[in-house]
Amino acid sequence: MRKILFASALALSFIACKENRPENPPIVANAVDNAESSVSGSLKESYRSDDMIDQIYAELLKIDTNLKTLDERVTKIYQDSEKVLASYEPIIRKSESYYQDAHQKAVAIKDSLLKKEVEQQIKISKDQYSLKINNIKELIKKINTNTEAITDQYTAFKIRKTLPEIQKYQNAHPLKTDSLEHFITRQQNLLNELKNMK
Repeated sequence: MRKILFASALALSFIACKENRPENPPIVANAVDNAESSVSGSLKESYRSDDMIDQIYAELLKIDTNLKTLDERVTKIYQDSEKVLASYEPIIRKSESYYQDAHQKAVAIKDSLLKKEVEQQIKISKDQYSLKINNIKELIKKINTNTEAITDQYTAFKIRKTLPEIQKYQNAHPLKTDSLEHFITRQQNLLNELKNMK
């Protein structure tokens, strides 16, 4: 009997919730549909997006030609950086891989005098190559450091540029507690009712 009463009460509470939905549409849907911010379109499309900053910034790019030009320059510097490094890194990587393989094979030589001689030759060649490419490695390191710095600065810029937009959105859609408090009261009433059932 108790199970039937409990199931009935639960079913009634679900029906009551469904009946009240038209009066209180979801807050998020209303906020997005009625957004007065200049980025309302992106907010609506990317409600479940992981990266709201890029979504909002993309909207700003559509209306600000200076921002769009800056974004194109940043994208181009990333692409060019990859192209510049692409012609150096495989050569260096293959050379380093060669010396590693040569050392491993030399270690396997059973004749100790021959092993020592070959290891010495490998070391001389490797040291000479290291000296030759030392400056190149430093320049590559500088390019990578600069790329990281550009990424950091551009990320900070995007955050600063989009903060006022999300604040406009928030100010245009203040969230009230009425619906939440009303629903908690309904829950509490049902809980009390269930506790008093015999």
